[in-house]
Amino acid sequence: MKFGVFTVMLPDLTPEEAVQALQANGYDGIEWRVTHIPPERRGEAPSFWGNNLCTLAPTEADAERGRSLAEAAGLEIINLGTYIAVGDVAAVEQAMRLARIAGSPQVRVGVAKPRPGQPYAHLFEASRAFLAQVEPLARRYRVKALVEIHHDTICPSAALTQRLVSAFDPACIGVIHDAGNMVYEGYETYGLGLELLGPYLAHVHLKNAAFTRPQAGGVWQPCWSPLEDGVVDFKQLLTALETVGYDGWLVFEDFSQARPSREALRHNLGFINKLAREP
Repeated sequence: MKFGVFTVMLPDLTPEEAVQALQANGYDGIEWRVTHIPPERRGEAPSFWGNNLCTLAPTEADAERGRSLAEAAGLEIINLGTYIAVGDVAAVEQAMRLARIAGSPQVRVGVAKPRPGQPYAHLFEASRAFLAQVEPLARRYRVKALVEIHHDTICPSAALTQRLVSAFDPACIGVIHDAGNMVYEGYETYGLGLELLGPYLAHVHLKNAAFTRPQAGGVWQPCWSPLEDGVVDFKQLLTALETVGYDGWLVFEDFSQARPSREALRHNLGFINKLAREP
């Protein structure tokens, strides 16, 4: 397997600083965060989903910049982590054009989110209709579209995600497996979920989460945690990935803030490499 980083987890590093840090720590690839940062947020302190300095704008100039930076550091571009809403076919086509410029084989696309008064069946059909329009674009541009297993969407588990994508060609539509997201919602035994995904498994995110108990008692709440201290059993996950024959990318997306960005890069790769070497 090869190791990469989704730059969303490096909000205080510029793209230039990020590729240097990844190269210095022995990573193989980079997944670029791609979105517009609102001008009013640029004066804020760096944050994951606000003023994230390690973000490329969805423009041809930044696609070329991302490619040039990665190539200079000897890194492969794994994916463009876009924030495309379900139904926005024009944004998908734009992202795929940018992927071809950047040299990325994949882009992330969105699915519907549960909303009050909106039946699951309606949201499912809207998402499937959207992917039916995405599939020919993926074939035309030769860029795979990825759906991420994610809490607060209609695809929080491997089984529900497989149900959505099963109508499509796995060469065009794939799935990002994310065990950390499934702590929040949608946990299934890793082996079972990976078997269900079968040929749709295209990408794996690595992060962890834990549950915290309110001081006064009551419902425990999930929160992001360091890789080595949370609900996700990474040894079990690595074993399950090996069992299904997955030999693709493992991409870190650590939101714990347990360590500064550069230290997290070193620690996380060492942690997973150590687990992978253990019998």
